[in-house]
Amino acid sequence: MEKDSVIIISGGMDSITMLYDKKDSIALGISFDYGSNHNAREIPFAKLHCKRLGIRHITINLEFVHQYFKSSLLDGAEAIPEGNYNDENMKSTVVPFRNGIMLSIAAGIAESNDLKNVLIANHAGDHTIYPDCRPEFINSIDKATQAGTFAKVRVLAPYTNITKTDIAKIGKKLGIDYTETWSCYKGGEKHCGKCGTCVERKEALAGAGIDDTTEYE
Repeated sequence: MEKDSVIIISGGMDSITMLYDKKDSIALGISFDYGSNHNAREIPFAKLHCKRLGIRHITINLEFVHQYFKSSLLDGAEAIPEGNYNDENMKSTVVPFRNGIMLSIAAGIAESNDLKNVLIANHAGDHTIYPDCRPEFINSIDKATQAGTFAKVRVLAPYTNITKTDIAKIGKKLGIDYTETWSCYKGGEKHCGKCGTCVERKEALAGAGIDDTTEYE
């Protein structure tokens, strides 16, 4: 298979699963450090897995996001809400148009490296909370990157309509060790076990029949 894609890889469960799932087509992994509470915990896992697979990895600094954007994800661990991953509870964690910014940069990098596709691992559980994870957004930005590049770069999001549990099931088949991923939005030494992303992580692993050996506080 031709290595014709870049992947936006955070170091979380979803993007690490896609990295292994689509590894034969991936030429470059891109992480973005935008100053969130958990970037420092996630990105080393992105580097680790890319290195393990022999895939080039780069980290792009988006310091301006932390400086100018409003989100509890940027305001310290104490600002992160606890409880279930639902619309009202987790809405404060939205970083406005984050995926739009990252996909635009990734499309430019793809064309600069003669690559045709940008992969992103948004999923169905993101839809109610994050506008730039929804199918209508993905379809729109896919059209925009095709129209705005000579190479007609595509945005591919194959997990858009499946759940995080479905993703964990894919990872189980691929033999991924999810202890080598990071989910917690608080970004402490261990997963807090209480924030929306930790709760979602627990539910996905349980739903996939994976023994959860994550270290929680």
